[in-house]
Order: sequence, then structure tokens, then C-alpha cells
Amino acid sequence: MYLEQKHEDGDEQGPAWIGRVRFSKTGRTIFYRGRTLEEASGGPGTHRDKATGELFFVSGIQWDLKALYWADREVEIDDDAVEEYERRLRR
Repeated sequence: MYLEQKHEDGDEQGPAWIGRVRFSKTGRTIFYRGRTLEEASGGPGTHRDKATGELFFVSGIQWDLKALYWADREVEIDDDAVEEYERRLRR
């Protein structure tokens, strides 16, 4: 999944990652890097960290990092997701 940290003022210029997540049985809660991200108001894909209150945007990944949404930023790819992501890029 693609995850990016959002700022409270709506600016989506926080850090961004591509990594493996786990979903709750309902699919409404996402678990990533020790965080519990629950669906939140603010538009599709918006989640809030249950412990810290930080906002995140979460979605499926784009096939080409250059096409990742509208922001120009570095995207960290988790070590355990690199191989699969590179395989998808080659398709």
C-alpha cells in the first residue's frame, strides 16, 4: 500500500512509504509499522493513528513512482516490499 502522513492543515507533504499492511477483519483499520490506523473523516483513504492522532492517506500503489499522486517527494519503499514492487514495475 501507499501511505503518506498528512498535516492537520490538509497539506499532504509529509513522509511517504510503500509497504505491506495488515487489515482488520472489517477492513476499516490498517496496521502498519506498529501503528493502528483507523478510518477518519477527511475524504477517501484518510486514516488517523489511534495512539497519536496523526493523519495518514492510504491507498493502493501506482505502478510508476513518477505517477504517485500530485506531490513531488521521495517515497520510502520498505525492505520487505521492494522485490514485489520492482516485479510489478516490470510488468
